[in-house]
Amino acid sequence: MTKSAWAVDVAHSAIEFSVRHMMIAKVKGLFHEFEAKIEADPFDLTTADIAFSIDLNSVDTRNNDRDAHLRSADFFEIEKYPTMDFQSTSITKTGDDEYNVTGNVTLHGVTHSETFKVVFEGAGKDPWGNEKVGFSVKGSLKRSNYGLTYNAVLETGGVLIGDDVAVSLDIEASRAQ
Repeated sequence: MTKSAWAVDVAHSAIEFSVRHMMIAKVKGLFHEFEAKIEADPFDLTTADIAFSIDLNSVDTRNNDRDAHLRSADFFEIEKYPTMDFQSTSITKTGDDEYNVTGNVTLHGVTHSETFKVVFEGAGKDPWGNEKVGFSVKGSLKRSNYGLTYNAVLETGGVLIGDDVAVSLDIEASRAQ
């Protein structure tokens, strides 16, 4: 297959995260609104151009007070930094249908290079004849690298919020017309 444009099907895709809470559990959340620009041969991602933009206002941890706090100046500061963005810079094949995708992540006005593990899950046609592809993505971000340092010390030791944030994406995309 040749390199072509792919449109992310947001209704069949998800961007999720989890972070340690009180050193004993994990809080999970997701983002409902995001956009992507993907130019790729899905069977060989090594030449792909991938860009994502996540609307941080769409954060959802199933707790309205916590979501409002995440949007505040203690965390995302969405009035000043409304999106988290990713732009790929290099992609290496690591196995059958597996890749390391490295790129620049910009969050809270800070940009760092990050690498995510990507698996090509397959390709097919939907009942209406549209070409579809699927990918799963895993990685992590250290929130302190992006100036997201809000925390509280626990009386039993440790901190309220972990520094490492696990990130998981499940992406379904259609060949753009």
